[in-house]
Amino acid sequence: MSTTKLGNPAVVGLSGFGLTTLLLQFHNLGWCGLGPIIAMGFIFGGLAQLIAGFMEQKTGNNFGFAAFSTYGAFWIGLGIIWLFNFFDIYPSTTTDVGFYLVGFTLLTLIFLIGSLFIHKAMVVTFASLALGFILLDFAHFGFPEATTSAAIILIFCAFSAWYMMAAIVINDVAGKEILKVGKPIIKSL
Repeated sequence: MSTTKLGNPAVVGLSGFGLTTLLLQFHNLGWCGLGPIIAMGFIFGGLAQLIAGFMEQKTGNNFGFAAFSTYGAFWIGLGIIWLFNFFDIYPSTTTDVGFYLVGFTLLTLIFLIGSLFIHKAMVVTFASLALGFILLDFAHFGFPEATTSAAIILIFCAFSAWYMMAAIVINDVAGKEILKVGKPIIKSL
């Protein structure tokens, strides 16, 4: 009996996470408007990550299931906030968005702890994401100058996510480890 090899849903989740994070930082640096970010936030950052998360659940990967589903929901929620603001339906202040970000900062810190048991590339991605969220929290609660620092750190985070995606894809097609992700920082007991 032959077994069919299944694709790794993390490649789509990491691609979507990386691209939408990168685009939002281009906006935070003043390089582009919200249009492309809203589109990608709903489709690639939101829907694609949700699908990747649900597929991770099928593989038994609770970390991937929780992380991709969480950040997929983050992007859909953020897109809805922006649309509500644009159409003046349920407008959110900068502080309102700050509270939204604080919730995701706390979730990110939980994922950062979990990443310590996976590999160093995962830790780098979640550490930079956590730091970026913390700086965005400050930016939304009265320190807008933190936005530029957050954007730079989150661009690094986006590229870190893409590095993990590239490692999965390239190592798989090469049949050997070309791109290294490192060992876990904390070994499971």
